[in-house]
Amino acid sequence: MQLFYTPDIAGETYVLNEEESRHCVRVLRLGEGDELRLTDGRGTLYTARIVSASPKRCEVRVTERREEYGKRPCRLCLAVAPTKNTDRFEWFLEKATEIGVDRIVPLICDRSERRVLKTDRCTKVVTSAVKQSLKAYHPVLEEPVPFREAVRKPFDGDKFIAHCAESAEKRLLRDLVIPGRDVWVLVGPEGDFSPEEIARAKENGFREVSLGTSRLRTETAGVAACHTVALLNEREE
Repeated sequence: MQLFYTPDIAGETYVLNEEESRHCVRVLRLGEGDELRLTDGRGTLYTARIVSASPKRCEVRVTERREEYGKRPCRLCLAVAPTKNTDRFEWFLEKATEIGVDRIVPLICDRSERRVLKTDRCTKVVTSAVKQSLKAYHPVLEEPVPFREAVRKPFDGDKFIAHCAESAEKRLLRDLVIPGRDVWVLVGPEGDFSPEEIARAKENGFREVSLGTSRLRTETAGVAACHTVALLNEREE
């Protein structure tokens, strides 16, 4: 199944933009009468047939639409510090999207080695992963946010901060996630969160968690948190 991201789709007919038209006709070699799938990124999956196979203006007609396709039982927000190596952060974005995430917040921390992020490029990585993994929901990627601002954001769900420091209060994330409840997880930079940040997060209702006994890179920790939440919620489906 070929999936195309069409956030502005409306009505029974739709014209793919030039880039997607070229990919559809020249690369995939699809022609008139061939079937493909479209998504608006907000949960609707469309089945369509090509009525005009131009590599500059490929027109399709919608034959079926499915609402809330692949909807998960909870919403997941991951606030993760961008890594010094941009490729590693883009890898995280790709894998988290494939597994299932609703919102990604690049987090600027006391020990961050990267404070600027090309969000346009990162959004393209997310969009590509949405299409590759056949998702009908496109995660929201926010602009980088300072830690102190992020932890004050309102959130109606369970909030956790994953860190490596010793703490008597820290428990495994897998033991605290309640299937069906929305989850927000903070993951720090390569140098971990500072003690002040951990204290501030706790003051704002975040609980301390561990992702296991292994010491993980930032991007791996983000994927581990994402997979933990996804796996525990799949058990309830």
